[in-house]
Amino acid sequence: MNIKKNASKYFDLTELEKTNFLEAAYINEGFSFGVIATMVGTYANKIRRDTIRLGIEPRDKSDAAKLALESGRSAHPTEGIGHNEETKIKISESQGKVWGSLDEEARDERSKIGKASWDKKTPEEQDIFRRMGGDAIRETSRKGSRMELFLFNELVKLNYRVQLHKRSWLQNTKLETDLFIEDLLTVIEIDGPSHHLPVWGEEALEKKQNADRQKDGLVLREGLVMIRIKQRKRISQLYMREVLANLLERLDEIKQSFPTEDKRYIKI
Repeated sequence: MNIKKNASKYFDLTELEKTNFLEAAYINEGFSFGVIATMVGTYANKIRRDTIRLGIEPRDKSDAAKLALESGRSAHPTEGIGHNEETKIKISESQGKVWGSLDEEARDERSKIGKASWDKKTPEEQDIFRRMGGDAIRETSRKGSRMELFLFNELVKLNYRVQLHKRSWLQNTKLETDLFIEDLLTVIEIDGPSHHLPVWGEEALEKKQNADRQKDGLVLREGLVMIRIKQRKRISQLYMREVLANLLERLDEIKQSFPTEDKRYIKI
């Protein structure tokens, strides 16, 4: 089975195809829920739930470590970390729920923790995560993220003239905008965790934030409105509906009165 190919279309697979994919990735290859989630473009607990639902028994921490070591793919995965797989899953889930309530100092501290966790990975492990994450990101860039597609479809239903992934139109650059509402002269960018957390390391975070600032400047210099949605929670229907409600409120305000130059940068 071509694991990468099936990972890129995971959400379009039949139940049997998902079962075969998870057996190949989780059992045969020994990938963790977290690694599979990175390949697919979702969160670890989603993969864990699918695995259990499809009748595949989760392995315990020691089995996972033994399998990884025997296959020669990595050094001991718990070296210097101290968290088991179940704990890491719970941390991942709870972090999204509380992030919005943290002050700047607390957010900075969590960013440092994320960097420390990344730095503890071996160069080989970092390379694996970068390559797998890169595949998932490229696929998302081509099709659109779940949040982008949700907002696009909902806005179309509401008769907004919205374009998804409009490319190469900002002052002769190759930059792409997530969503563009032509009749409101408004650009909408959905910023996932990699835009504000060192998911792939500090250097990658700095590069992405520099690109974001460049895009902000180009959009605002064109006299357009820039709305940035900071995606802090794990994706759920409830969360996406909350984001949509906030976005529609801002769009209604723009409809009523196009903002002055100093109020055209909006954060959600």
